[in-house]
Amino acid sequence: MQTPQTGQTAANLTQNLYETDFYAWTQQQANLLRHQQWHQLDLSNLIEEIESLGRKERQELRNRLSILIGHLLKWEYQPTKRSRSWIATIRIQRREILNLLNENPSLQPYLEAALQEAYENAKDLASAETNLPLSTFPQQCSYTMAEISSDRFYPDEPATDNLLE
Repeated sequence: MQTPQTGQTAANLTQNLYETDFYAWTQQQANLLRHQQWHQLDLSNLIEEIESLGRKERQELRNRLSILIGHLLKWEYQPTKRSRSWIATIRIQRREILNLLNENPSLQPYLEAALQEAYENAKDLASAETNLPLSTFPQQCSYTMAEISSDRFYPDEPATDNLLE
């Protein structure tokens, strides 16, 4: 169907909206779904966006693991600089990873691959924040996923009670 003013089809208008006002496009698509107006949906872009959402969950898992492992490396390799801030970051990242996995249990099989990918970023983070050369850190992550996710695991030596409280 063409609009009289512009000669554009509804599909062209939807595609234009997708490119010019993404938020408005999402609201339009949600409304079309809500009212079961299947023939007016922008299927190609909807499929792309849904796939993108899945990729974002995997990316969030990798990012949180990177930050967590980076702080565990800092904890292990700079014991004299341990702080409540590091403890807070470690705790928060552990909780957020647990929440992410609880909300997305299908990410569990991806954990080991995510751990390996995240480790590269974690080494960069730890190196940058400690001023230690990258070669200081092991080639492969020496922490297991069970250790990383344990609220009592702190590499090298445990967190002292005064830092944990």
